[in-house]
Amino acid sequence: MTSFFDNKISDRLGGINFGKSTVIYKFELIKRAKAAAKLAHPEMNLIDMGVGEPDSPADSLIVNALGVEAGKPENRWYADNGIPEFQQAAARYLEKVYGISGLNPAENIIHGIGSKPVLAMLPICFINPGDVLLTTVPGYPVTATYTKYLGGEVFNLPLWESNSFLPDLDSVPKPILKKAKLLYLNYPNNPTGAVATKEFFGNVVDFAKKNNIVVIHDAAYSALTYDGYKPLSFLSADGAMEVGLEVHSLSKAFNMTGWRIGFVCGNSKAVKAYATVKDNTDSGQFRAIQKAGIQALGHTEITKRTIEKYSRRFDLLVNALNNTGFEAKKPKGSFYCYVKAPTGTETGKSFNSASEFSEFLIKESLISTVPWDDAGKFIRFSVTFEADTLQQEKDVINEMKKRIMKLKLKF
Repeated sequence: MTSFFDNKISDRLGGINFGKSTVIYKFELIKRAKAAAKLAHPEMNLIDMGVGEPDSPADSLIVNALGVEAGKPENRWYADNGIPEFQQAAARYLEKVYGISGLNPAENIIHGIGSKPVLAMLPICFINPGDVLLTTVPGYPVTATYTKYLGGEVFNLPLWESNSFLPDLDSVPKPILKKAKLLYLNYPNNPTGAVATKEFFGNVVDFAKKNNIVVIHDAAYSALTYDGYKPLSFLSADGAMEVGLEVHSLSKAFNMTGWRIGFVCGNSKAVKAYATVKDNTDSGQFRAIQKAGIQALGHTEITKRTIEKYSRRFDLLVNALNNTGFEAKKPKGSFYCYVKAPTGTETGKSFNSASEFSEFLIKESLISTVPWDDAGKFIRFSVTFEADTLQQEKDVINEMKKRIMKLKLKF
């Protein structure tokens, strides 16, 4: 039976075939597997190690600021491209945390309704049909998705363990380089937990200048670093302001995931291009949320407490994983631990992919993880699991370890 919309959907969404695909996406598979496992094992609690957002709510200082500002009549207006006070607070934050000075808040910074819409809009600023986006895989797909929507092409740069989960920029073929317009990076990285170095960012700047490519650095996890590694901004590299933009989010550093507030900073002309697209896309985040964000940006001790918690949990998690046969290392950033998937079990079960193991782990042990098969077979464990106290953290990790030990995994 045909419907009115069968021949109305755009080709970028599949056209006449829209809605007919039988492919089930990874996170939907995980969701279904979790539901089925809960039904099969009602006596067991799900241990969710695949969560990609903070387990704690925003600090009361931030929440109280929203409560005060939400009731003020002057905050009811459209914010459009943002309020100057938020841009100024972001500039102060960048200088305090990353050592970036000399930014003009009015020209180099503009807010976004979370980093996801920013990453969706940026290709609209730069991509023409036939242009190429260079993007790291595994990774966050939004910029690549919108590049394809616009008639652009996507060239994947795999993040191999042998290269410290950094892309090999020299591997890009010359015909691709000639058409390349954008390079998308994300460090500390989701899902690998890898961090960039000043040397790497310097090489990225040289690569961008040589090949006339705009750099978009997704810094969503940049403030979450451990054991002496300092937060590092791409914009701190010499020449970065000439070629790139950096996208920051308050979601991870300040536990404000659902608040949808972030900002983009960098080259003034590129920021202006984003502002133009944004002005024709949304009417800005609620002023009261921006003002609560100002409070967050001015209180980096909130992030420090979160880092202490995640670092403690990483120590517990890495020790437990290593005791069960995995080869786990504590990452220097993000809240993810990325480990090679096992090849099978001592009882004869084989895993041809990380996805197969992840589904097995949920089904047999009610432990949820996120699999990645883009550049090797890896599993992502997150330290944002639910636990209110140190003892509960230990209990969750010990229970996870006990369940995994029963599986008798082979590596």
